[in-house]
Amino acid sequence: MNSIETIICLILLLMGVPDLCRKLNRPALANAFFVVFGLVLGPLVQTDVETMIKEAGEVGFLLVLFEVGLEIDLPKLHELIPPLRFALLWSLVQYPVIISLAHVAGLTVPEGLLAAAALTGCSMSMAYWGWKQYPGLASAPRDFVVQSMIALEVLAIVVLSVGSIGVTRGFGWLIIVKLAGMAVTVFLIGQFATHFVKLFQWIIGKTTHWRVHFLVLLVLVVCAIGERLGLSAAKTAFFLGLFMSRAEFEGMSVEEYIAPISRRFLIPIFFVSLGLMVEIPMLFSRVALLALFGMILLLGFREMLHRRWLKTGGDAQTYLLFCPNLTVAALAATTLFGSGHRVAATWIILSGLFLSVTSLLLLPRAAKTTSASTGP
Repeated sequence: MNSIETIICLILLLMGVPDLCRKLNRPALANAFFVVFGLVLGPLVQTDVETMIKEAGEVGFLLVLFEVGLEIDLPKLHELIPPLRFALLWSLVQYPVIISLAHVAGLTVPEGLLAAAALTGCSMSMAYWGWKQYPGLASAPRDFVVQSMIALEVLAIVVLSVGSIGVTRGFGWLIIVKLAGMAVTVFLIGQFATHFVKLFQWIIGKTTHWRVHFLVLLVLVVCAIGERLGLSAAKTAFFLGLFMSRAEFEGMSVEEYIAPISRRFLIPIFFVSLGLMVEIPMLFSRVALLALFGMILLLGFREMLHRRWLKTGGDAQTYLLFCPNLTVAALAATTLFGSGHRVAATWIILSGLFLSVTSLLLLPRAAKTTSASTGP
């Protein structure tokens, strides 16, 4: 089978996975399946095919972060303070545990901090489905839990934005200049977000067949500009999505318009490419074993935290809604893979994969619905 045939078969397989997961009433498992698919595919594909998948995955990665931002509908400040306080306590009390696990796995202290930020995060695109159908939450705790999930994701991405600079460039006075440039770029994105919304609206209103392609192209152009201004393309995509999260066009959200390219094609390819980056010997090494052990330890520790000290008002399994974190782990792992920290990246992505899959499978199974989705 030549390269083109391989890619065509890959695309056909990927496009059917979300439908299969929905039929199994586990739509949030789709991204985890793509990573596993990439792990299995690694030894089978030729170098040129692997390169093409990884290059397409870079575009998919930007769309992942853009859609993560779109998913986060920030509540008013006075409503956010209690869940933000909970999220801070929930995260910080786990930092020593995760950093210790990372140290045993061979990670440095900066890499351990990056791992702690990623593994205490919450992937709304995966956890939202579980929250929406969770049977053990009354009205008031339900709102608090989803706001805490949002706070955990935002905190993780903010910490990763700072930590990734420290890991790749070291901690020093230059990091202050870099952070200042990032802050200015985020401010500019916020100021011009309304213009982006109007431009999206114009594209949707004036085009037909190619509107999805133009919308995705516009996101990529903004990411390129953000990169030039000092904010990485991935962070630019996230903040652009965050500032556009409440925008709707003709009764549909932005992610619904770009879904044919993002959720059905480029985002799956990104998660497949992430699996391709993990070297096969690593799956049978001490790193993978420690990731599995760390997952068991963290789930037990979180169950104890939720049961004794950091209660949410839900039942005994509510803490599982905070555990799916594959998207945030992917952000940290991509940064580390790009800077040559392969062991650290592998440990983080396997830990995120084990945590996400296990917590999603342990969530109470709700009745099947025809409208199940992976995000708000």
